[in-house]
Amino acid sequence: MEGRCRYSPHFQGLEQPAQSTQPDVLTTATGNPIGFKTSSLTVGPRGPMLLQDSVFIGEMAHFVRERIPERVVHARGAGAFGCFEVTHDITKYCKAKMFEYIGKRTPVAVRFSTTTGESGTSDLVRDPRGFAVKFYTEEGNWDIVGNNTPIFFIRDPILFPSLSHAQRRNPQTYRKDPNMLWDFLSLRPETLHEVTHLFSDKGIPDGFRHMSGHSNHAFRLVNSRGEAVYAKFDYKSDLGEKYLPKEKAKMLAGTNPDYAIKDLFEAISKGDFPSWTLYIQVMTIEQAKKLPYNPFDITKVWYEEEFPLIPVGKFTLNRNPVNYFAEVEQIAFSPHNLVPGIEPSPDKILHGRMFAYGDAHRYRLGANFAQIPVNCPMRSKVANVERDGLMAMGDNQGNAPNYYPNSFGGPKEKHEYKESVSCIYGDVDRYDDSNEDNFSQVRRFYREELSEDERQRLCENIAESLSGAQLFIQKRAVKNFTEVHPDYGYRVMAELDKLSIAKQEQVPQEHKAPILQSVNLH
Repeated sequence: MEGRCRYSPHFQGLEQPAQSTQPDVLTTATGNPIGFKTSSLTVGPRGPMLLQDSVFIGEMAHFVRERIPERVVHARGAGAFGCFEVTHDITKYCKAKMFEYIGKRTPVAVRFSTTTGESGTSDLVRDPRGFAVKFYTEEGNWDIVGNNTPIFFIRDPILFPSLSHAQRRNPQTYRKDPNMLWDFLSLRPETLHEVTHLFSDKGIPDGFRHMSGHSNHAFRLVNSRGEAVYAKFDYKSDLGEKYLPKEKAKMLAGTNPDYAIKDLFEAISKGDFPSWTLYIQVMTIEQAKKLPYNPFDITKVWYEEEFPLIPVGKFTLNRNPVNYFAEVEQIAFSPHNLVPGIEPSPDKILHGRMFAYGDAHRYRLGANFAQIPVNCPMRSKVANVERDGLMAMGDNQGNAPNYYPNSFGGPKEKHEYKESVSCIYGDVDRYDDSNEDNFSQVRRFYREELSEDERQRLCENIAESLSGAQLFIQKRAVKNFTEVHPDYGYRVMAELDKLSIAKQEQVPQEHKAPILQSVNLH
């Protein structure tokens, strides 16, 4: 199996779908042949239906259950399959077998997604893009659950539900509500870094192929000698990053809301296989202790001049899903899925996700979601004491012992796979992080990484969204932008003034209110 990228025998190959055998007899779900499919079983041609119509009952019962709950976030997405190949040696940092030699290949599955919209919404919205990668390694599946931005909105997972709710629909009006969104964002200044990325030109990628990805989280890499470092994973699009102007995105959303999904599928169908180069950034344990900011706060970036990108390998997507539901809707990623040599860092958001993702899959797909073919660890054999439950597939591990330890030949633990030793200390408390530095990295991004034109478009985009919120929320948001840089706050305020003037010009004269005073902070 080494060096070959394909699924286990019960699933179709990654490189080329197997030719399916076309059955010549229509059957029920249990394989019973059907003699006449287009009419129900009735008493006479006009008579009532009979409950004994097993063909109708079977199909209708399945039909009303064929929608599983959609993902709470990242519901709208596309997926594809391919291979990862090691191009550089990183064994001095990590003992994971998938990195053990240059040229080693590992099957991968990737799912791209928008974050907050329902499954039927456009994939051209201004929204963080999910970029989840599953590596089917011989030591089990390894998942990187990342985004197209190198940072995230919050640093504590207890705020996840509120962040998600604020971006979704008003519980009364059932419409997206700028008051909800900007109330939450302006009350949590740590969101400024992600907000500034999101409302910049980078906020609407030109499809998925021209989008880079980031693990966001730091992980602990351990080598064969037990030496540990911290690392982040980044995957850069080999086609280069491209973004859509908002006007073009709005136009396409009305004519081709599946733009990104269509672009990815058609490119792979034509043999124009997209690829990404995987890099790591490495930070020593001592460097992490001395850093002036918390390196495990994912509202912060690790600057490349301090922690350079180290190339690892390349993954290429060369197969589209044969069936979207089976291979994309049911694929389940979780940062809980780690392999020996890759361990969690002290990142609180990572710890929250390690619980939340698996729990979400058990809700959506059932306790045995890992047995669904696309989630199966195709290059390693499952041997544990978990049994039974809804949708247990295969032989349910046969007659192997379902308890541990046992005396009857069940699988045994191997201490060589034990996690590395680390030391943690401190008082147990709920620590207030309101005094964290939420501004300096945003200031650098605003001043040094954006051009004059990009800064202007950023402020216009923010004002367009923020203008729908109430005045006191606008003022609080502008105050936060001013904390980043006076020019940032001033420009957003100026754009809000312009929008207010334009809105007032559409109101009859007798209903007009003073204009500049409505948003001016002076």
